Amino acid sequence: QVQLEESGGGLVQAGGSLRLSCTASGIIYSFDLMGWYRQAPGKQRDLVARITSGGRTNYADSVKGRFTISRDNAKNTVYLQMNSLKPEDTAVYYCHLGRGRNDYWGQGTQVTVSS
Repeated sequence: QVQLEESGGGLVQAGGSLRLSCTASGIIYSFDLMGWYRQAPGKQRDLVARITSGGRTNYADSVKGRFTISRDNAKNTVYLQMNSLKPEDTAVYYCHLGRGRNDYWGQGTQVTVSS
């Protein structure tokens, strides 16, 4: 079984930065895909960014150039550096690990950006 523990959310003013961390415990494979999703009130959960163990990344268009995802395979940890934050980035951010048809989720961490 995989467990994901997130940290780093909080309240920040527009233009500010936050760094989210997510550490996976349990059996982790090199082919596991790790990433971040977010869900704003009344909206669906959407992909923010994801990364393979080899460092290949995908980003949502809305965060390109502002957010950077990285991964430390030795620590089973994925990071999301968020810069130039906007009020529309306000959401609960969920860490995700994808393994074939299986999906594992963290409990979520709130990010609030004030204008």
